[in-house]
Amino acid sequence: MQHILAIDQGTTSSRAIAFDGQMQPVASAQREFTQHFPDSGWVEHDPEDIWTTTLQVCRKVAQQVGADTISAIGITNQRETTVIWDRATGAPIHNAIVWQDRRTADLCAHLRANGHEKLITARTGLLCDPYFSATKIKWLLDHVPGARARAEAGELAFGTIDSFLIWRLTGGKVHATDATNAARTMLYDIHDGRWDGDICALLDIPMQLLPDVRDCADDFGTTDPTLLGAAIQIAGAAGDQQAATVGQACFTPSMMKSTYGTGCFALLNTGNTPVRSRNRLLTTIAYQLDGQPTYALEGSIFIAGAAVQWLRDGLGVLSDAREADAMAAKADPSQEVILVPAFTGLGAPYWNTECRGAVFGLTRNSGPNEFTRAALQAVGFQTQDLLRAMAADWPERPKSATLRVDGGMTASNYTMQFLADITGAPVDRPPVLETTALGAAWLAGMQVGLYPDPDTFAANWRCATSFTPQMPENLRSSSYTAWQAAVQAAMQASKR
Repeated sequence: MQHILAIDQGTTSSRAIAFDGQMQPVASAQREFTQHFPDSGWVEHDPEDIWTTTLQVCRKVAQQVGADTISAIGITNQRETTVIWDRATGAPIHNAIVWQDRRTADLCAHLRANGHEKLITARTGLLCDPYFSATKIKWLLDHVPGARARAEAGELAFGTIDSFLIWRLTGGKVHATDATNAARTMLYDIHDGRWDGDICALLDIPMQLLPDVRDCADDFGTTDPTLLGAAIQIAGAAGDQQAATVGQACFTPSMMKSTYGTGCFALLNTGNTPVRSRNRLLTTIAYQLDGQPTYALEGSIFIAGAAVQWLRDGLGVLSDAREADAMAAKADPSQEVILVPAFTGLGAPYWNTECRGAVFGLTRNSGPNEFTRAALQAVGFQTQDLLRAMAADWPERPKSATLRVDGGMTASNYTMQFLADITGAPVDRPPVLETTALGAAWLAGMQVGLYPDPDTFAANWRCATSFTPQMPENLRSSSYTAWQAAVQAAMQASKR
């Protein structure tokens, strides 16, 4: 029996999952690693921790299934997180700057004030924001002694986490990324399919620092046989949200998936058309096969499952996240408590980094159950914000079209039912919630001929549970209107 090894390198942990020939998970391992917060708004990872934990989980899974049975490796990763390393030694010159890091906010504000965001958005589909890799690269070159001169001399290499892992796994033989990760750097022209020299010059980033850009299903080299016990082809790579889109088989324009974990990321397939958002969504590459990019509109919600973690760890109103459904169901229906979970600002379509969390509608009788219900409902309200923005940008998608969901928080039946109710659209949950790893595995498996083509894969996609709207239209409308008022009040309060 042959297997595909999927590496799912995330923000807080590294995982490896072996999938069999029928794309079923048969072995897995996971290791958490340390988060570093050296200053307010700064988030870093030690790249050696990322490498060590990734290697550990891969070795464990390879031992379980047999390294000689692994046909290929697919990699999916936390996007935008930035590493620069020495080409000769492979040693990072600094900790990785994580996608959540806000240290370059002033630089982004300067770029916007000087009118550069229009060019950046036209070429990359992105807003000028510290979220993306470009200003993180500039910060490293500006602040690590000698880094810029070494970069100009070709001694250094930049990569998002996929590139760093590919470099290490191949023993430094391959410096490459895929189109989806390149599209998140704020340096890649998603229309022409190349690194943008004008933006690199604007930020004083030497282009010799950048990796080769390949398809999502492609040849990314072969692993050093001493690492896993065999020389294994790396045949697939995609950023985590794009890998989830692939794993949900959203290959047809107007199909949409939404992944619910710490935050939420929704991608709407727009086919061969890169749609320029008029509602502050991102235009990005959903996947690229055979040299042809498929585009998507993306909306990012910063806080989804993290709100439940806050209730557990910050307020102590529940001891286990699995209690949330039962507590929400017991909440007083006469109370309309609304939580705006802007703990780190609001994402799409607001992009208000100054806004902070707020709770509205409290009474003397409001308690743990009402807080829990508000936290779960906030996920649905924020998703409806994204769906309305996407409908305005892409009217081809019917408002009642099904939303495919994945990620750990989708195990909450209460949340998924409210999501269907507040959006007025069916919500389909697949048997395998961790479709990010499945997407990476399928890309690699298709590349080496073990897994089927996209059409066959899509035809075999199955829904485990479907949630259909049950909320009356008048209640849906009034509830969402109350949410919108709460968001506006929270943003207004942040201006004081």
